[in-house]
Amino acid sequence: MKAAIFLERDGILNTARTENGEQIPPFTLEQLKINEEAILPLRRLKAAGFLLIATTNQPAISEGEISRWDLDRMHDRLRRTFNLDDLLFCPHAKDDFCPCHKPSSGLFSEAAFNWHIELEQSFVISDKWQDAEAARIVGATSLLVRSPWIGDGHHDFVLPNIAAIVKKILQLQPVGHAMVA
Repeated sequence: MKAAIFLERDGILNTARTENGEQIPPFTLEQLKINEEAILPLRRLKAAGFLLIATTNQPAISEGEISRWDLDRMHDRLRRTFNLDDLLFCPHAKDDFCPCHKPSSGLFSEAAFNWHIELEQSFVISDKWQDAEAARIVGATSLLVRSPWIGDGHHDFVLPNIAAIVKKILQLQPVGHAMVA
């Protein structure tokens, strides 16, 4: 079994703009702004043997605000920039009550099945409460970047930035335990 780092897309891998107190995801490749501060810390996790898997809710697909072609182009850039092992997304709106729409844990369960991941030895990095809740459901450890979107619910750690989160993960995960035969 393997250990993974589950990464929220918007706010972690790319910067999201805000309007009226809400994060607004990019809708085109030109709007996608890579979070440069995340590149080196996430490379440290990859070098430590973790799988890097991005998970993201993308209801703009079902709502017709973004084309699948544009989404695929953005995801290809993120895969290459961060050397992601996988990138899973839920295209459904919150009102569809889809089991893969975070805070439900379907994306994590799908990745665990596909990649033989030990969820209890894995970590979730996000800036949103929905990811922390999904982590709680599957038994993973949640580490949130302090933001207005972390909510009042369960989260294991709240830290100031991705570098501090990576440092904490490497402290919590004994050397050589990220990948287990």
